[in-house]
Amino acid sequence: MPKQVPQEDSSAPESSGQVPTLTSRAKRFLRDDQRHPGVAIPSRNPTVIAIEQFIRDNNLTPGDVLPSEAALCERLGVSRSSVREAIRTLASLDVVETRHGHGSYVGNMSLAPLVNGMVLRLTLNEELALENLSHVVEMREALDVANADELARFYQGKPMKKLRGIVDAMAQRFNEGESFAQEDFEFHEELTDHLSNPLMREMSLAFWEIHTRVVPVLGLSDPEDVEDTVKAHSTMLDALYDGDAPRYRELIAEHYGPLRRVIEKKRAARNAR
Repeated sequence: MPKQVPQEDSSAPESSGQVPTLTSRAKRFLRDDQRHPGVAIPSRNPTVIAIEQFIRDNNLTPGDVLPSEAALCERLGVSRSSVREAIRTLASLDVVETRHGHGSYVGNMSLAPLVNGMVLRLTLNEELALENLSHVVEMREALDVANADELARFYQGKPMKKLRGIVDAMAQRFNEGESFAQEDFEFHEELTDHLSNPLMREMSLAFWEIHTRVVPVLGLSDPEDVEDTVKAHSTMLDALYDGDAPRYRELIAEHYGPLRRVIEKKRAARNAR
């Protein structure tokens, strides 16, 4: 059940154990440039900082209810317009979720804002878009390579029935001439589910989404050798079953080969104009 934050007197001193006000707690976060002399740090909305600190102080987690707009104004000693602007900013960052008629809740704090911003950033300049996509592929490959040893240790000798079922579904989609993007996502989602570092998993899936969303924006066709991509998933699992991390790393390069060739073909066609 979502945690309810009790209404409190915002005038209470910090020593009382009650939720601190903007001036007693969050104010120390308002001038980061003073705490890091010589380092240019972008200024941030103080009410945004105060609400973030409020979430920390109350140990709130995704889905927990935030105080009402009026209560936040009283607690933080700021205007209603300041709270509304801060809530909008935090909602855009997935820190807060607003539900019309129900109030505001702590958001999922996912990497969705990063994904959305990167997709736009990478496709703003048509001349650089293909180069940018190449960088995304390099990032994906680097993350996959970094996880190779851990995945090989974890999956060695395991049947991986779910992963092999996903690969079979991927092959069926391909044989029917349909997109297997959903199956590809499910493959990488399941593959990385057991990583000890959850940030590696989140980053891997985030760059998968960036890659998948950028490709159609650039009008890239499916690789002529897309079948190699399907086969690569199966042989990657074989390498993991054998606990063969070096072979797995080689197959990662093969996995991204078809896309790299499409990018180069598109780049050559553009340069030939």
